[in-house]
Amino acid sequence: MDAVFKALADPSRRKLLDLLYTHNGQTLSELCEHLDMTRQAVTKHLALLEAVNLIVIVWHGREKLHYLNPVPIQEIYDRWLSKYERHQLDALSQLKRNLEGNTKETQHG
Repeated sequence: MDAVFKALADPSRRKLLDLLYTHNGQTLSELCEHLDMTRQAVTKHLALLEAVNLIVIVWHGREKLHYLNPVPIQEIYDRWLSKYERHQLDALSQLKRNLEGNTKETQHG
């Protein structure tokens, strides 16, 4: 998971993932059109993203297509983010129950 965090720390790699999220299955040339960097730099970023399993390469004839693999990001969400969300949702549910209880007491009292 450390390697995934390191990969996501770079804004250029996040931009590549955003581009694949918007339009999955792009070639290197298509991705380079949207970035202000050399083809070699984009290739290096894509290789790193592939190494940490954030993208998957599929050959379609002579074309090398790049696809977003959301599984590592989902694993980060499950491990680091969802537990905080759960706590907040529990707190909001409790607040709602407390407020509804006070409203009923006010109406009956």
